[in-house]
Amino acid sequence: MPDDHPSSWPEVPPPLAPFLGEKPPAPLWFDQALARAPERSFVTVEGAKIELLTWGEVGKPGVLLLHGNGAHADWWSFIAPLLADDYRVAAISWSGMGGSDWRPAYNADIFAAEIFAAIDAAELEADGQKAVVVGHSFGGFPTLYCAVHHAARMKGVVMLDSTIHPPERQWKGPPRRERGNRVYPDLTTALARFRLAPPQGCENLYIADYIARNSLKAAPMEDGSGEGLTWKFDPGLWSNFVMPPLGQLLSQVKCPLALVWGERSKLMGEETLSYMLRELPDDIVKFSIPDADHHVMIDQPLATVAALRALLATWP
Repeated sequence: MPDDHPSSWPEVPPPLAPFLGEKPPAPLWFDQALARAPERSFVTVEGAKIELLTWGEVGKPGVLLLHGNGAHADWWSFIAPLLADDYRVAAISWSGMGGSDWRPAYNADIFAAEIFAAIDAAELEADGQKAVVVGHSFGGFPTLYCAVHHAARMKGVVMLDSTIHPPERQWKGPPRRERGNRVYPDLTTALARFRLAPPQGCENLYIADYIARNSLKAAPMEDGSGEGLTWKFDPGLWSNFVMPPLGQLLSQVKCPLALVWGERSKLMGEETLSYMLRELPDDIVKFSIPDADHHVMIDQPLATVAALRALLATWP
């Protein structure tokens, strides 16, 4: 069985459980990055409020950062500040995730509308150029869709460990969930349940802790005993999500595209990577980030920043 198939993924223990709710120690660069807090706002897109974070001065070249499935805009809050001296940077939480509203159904056109609403609201084109859009994991799917259907509005797109399997091995997403997200009685219990998906180890536990804390919201306990904490993402999103066949889009890309992946990503196995490179245009930029798994900004945050800086400075 190829190593990028879900059935071959190992069980990984929750990384934060040993800390019993305490924060793991973090390096100085991380604390300094978080100290450069974003401006937080919302933009309404087709009836839903979409969470928008921005860094840097309006009028500098624009960069939009898009997170993966079940994640949120703060997955970029320790990356974006390290780009913000030279760029106007924005990140959104997709509808159904983070602090954004949930929808009864989700599709490619809705997510594309969220991309362009964010570009407009954050004034990412104030320098007179189009923005570069970076999509991690699931975030690369709407990004790819826009690179085909809205290429005239894209300066360039980066698919960051965003995996499209060959047609015969297309993954249909996680199993349908018949119940909502679990509600935990306290922060310690909730953090002890946090895992990365797909399962992988995590050496930079201070990043996992920051992400996990920002993945929770208050909710009533299921037994009526008071208020607890639950995950922000819509558990029914994948079951109510429609996207055109992504493999058919690869050869239709009409704007500059860079494919970047974690060198040891379980999602970017040899078969999948070969398929994507065979289908994509020959002139794309392509490289891996060493010693990184699927969640490259967690595994190698500074290398991810360096890769994005190099791309943005010299490409497209």
